[in-house]
Amino acid sequence: MSSVLLAVLMSLLFAANIFWGSVEIPASEVFAALMGDDGVSGTISMIVLHSRLPQAVTALLCGAALSVAGLMLQTLFNNPLAGPEVFGINSGAGLGVAVVMLLLHGSFAAGEMSVGGYLAVLSGAFAGALAIIAVILVLSTLLRGNIFLLIAGMALSYLTSSVISLLNYFATAEGVHSYLIWGMGSFGGVSLGQLPLFALIICVPLVCSLLMSKQLNALMLGAVYAENLGVNTRRARGVLLLLTGLLTAAVTAYCGPVSFVGLAVPHIARLFLRTGNHRQLMPVTMFAGGAVTLLCNLVCHLPGESGIIPLAAVTPLMGAPVILYVVLRRRGVE
Repeated sequence: MSSVLLAVLMSLLFAANIFWGSVEIPASEVFAALMGDDGVSGTISMIVLHSRLPQAVTALLCGAALSVAGLMLQTLFNNPLAGPEVFGINSGAGLGVAVVMLLLHGSFAAGEMSVGGYLAVLSGAFAGALAIIAVILVLSTLLRGNIFLLIAGMALSYLTSSVISLLNYFATAEGVHSYLIWGMGSFGGVSLGQLPLFALIICVPLVCSLLMSKQLNALMLGAVYAENLGVNTRRARGVLLLLTGLLTAAVTAYCGPVSFVGLAVPHIARLFLRTGNHRQLMPVTMFAGGAVTLLCNLVCHLPGESGIIPLAAVTPLMGAPVILYVVLRRRGVE
């Protein structure tokens, strides 16, 4: 029932993203544009088909990707406060993007990227994310407490931020401007022509993550118990971290740093489902993540004359209260 309700909510928010935006368009004309009616003006057709539709699909996929990445990290490290942003994976991916933009003189404007296009940016983001994941994996074998691992992740995040600041200092004005635009975050960086490739990059790891539900359930009970059930814990951990890195890198490369989604949404899914079974929790987390990011994108495009609100200013407003609730609940204060 919870998954059905979330799927309905996600569908309604998806429709709202298509029919509502910073430019007021009558619902009848939006529907006509979606149906390919030749009587619709070219401007309206462009807004609906080449702006709102790709943004809605991108937001949905990004929400599902980051939420699943956060769920896998929380289960893998048995830590409710684990997430791509807490462990510095977002920052590592951002460092990879900074290297491409600031050292290789990539540029980002109006959805276009030079220096090999998005493939170069995606490769840089993936390399940066994997580097941080490798360090976290090594530290997890040395640090026994979850708190120490979180502190190490925050330290890595600050370290990568410092390197990015140095790169900005020595970069050209054009590179700094491009990175600043990218850093604001937006689901509008994926054009209609780029959408199939982006969907493929996201959907393949998501399907693989669904197939890892059995291993995640076993890892919840501890490494020894998982080994007794026939799970190769070392290989499972490597696959899960690889999937996490790919999902985080893809979202970060295309949409900029999207914070709090991967950290907060798995807890929202658990509140809906009241179970830790990943066979059910994984799809519900995807639906919840898609709904949250669609809502964020809707808020970013509130009608008005002030323009589009940066995504980086909206997602913390959605995610931070959930994290505070989780912290207070674990301390027995409700």
